[in-house]
Amino acid sequence: MYVVQIVALVAILYLLVRIINEYRRGRVDWQGFLSWLLIFGIFAVIAVFPVELSKEIKDILGLGRGLDALFVVSIGLIFLLMFQLYIEIDKTKREITELTRKVAIELEEINERLKELEER
Repeated sequence: MYVVQIVALVAILYLLVRIINEYRRGRVDWQGFLSWLLIFGIFAVIAVFPVELSKEIKDILGLGRGLDALFVVSIGLIFLLMFQLYIEIDKTKREITELTRKVAIELEEINERLKELEER
């Protein structure tokens, strides 16, 4: 086992401990927790068997070198994560817009009631 593999496994172990702590504190829901566990598991398998996996992936994708295959798969995973982030940000933005509308409507109703009370 190479030093870089050991460093990668230590980093993955650190990230696993962090995500477990975040889940226990309630900062990450169970779906996010499972997603991160899956991603870290994939990274751990890649760290332990980089040459074998890169050869298999390169054969499946029809690429010339194994390292190219790992880069292609990594870029694909990054785009997947970016898409998930985009969806979550868009959902949050819509919720904020809806809440802002509700607050504005309620504030207008409160102002109308205050005017009615002042007129009496």
